[in-house]
Amino acid sequence: MNTIFLGLGTNLGDRQQNLQRAVNSLAAGITITAVSQIFETIPWGVVDQPVFFNLCLAAETHKTPQQLLTFIKNLENEIGRIPTHRWGPRVIDIDILLYDNRIIAEPDLTIPHVHLAERAFVLAPLAEIAPDIAHPQTGRLVKEMLAKVEVQGIRPLPERQITIPVNF
Repeated sequence: MNTIFLGLGTNLGDRQQNLQRAVNSLAAGITITAVSQIFETIPWGVVDQPVFFNLCLAAETHKTPQQLLTFIKNLENEIGRIPTHRWGPRVIDIDILLYDNRIIAEPDLTIPHVHLAERAFVLAPLAEIAPDIAHPQTGRLVKEMLAKVEVQGIRPLPERQITIPVNF
């Protein structure tokens, strides 16, 4: 089994429902072991758009990185993601943040995620479930990376919860 960490985000429609649907769909192909609480976050990159709901999850999988990417892209399409401009609004976005301690640089897949260390909207929920995981290239822990980024505009929403489906 391989340990993976995924980042999920949405800023269109019923954001909590979008995240729950994504988690439910992911559970059909991977074994989810932890899910952070939902964080409301200001947009990154393109700021003139609705605020996001973000979370991170940890999981185990037998899928190769490429199989996982294909699985995720198919789920995004099923949930209703429509390609727009880079960093634009979306019903769902699922990113592979980490895959074991591997470093992968392929034309369609970069692991660890290229912007992992700069994005508070990823690091805050990731630090909740995996604060002591080290970045495979820099060796910096998630909690250390989080301490180096601006967290203004990142707010946990403890009243909103995601249910982890039971895998059979």
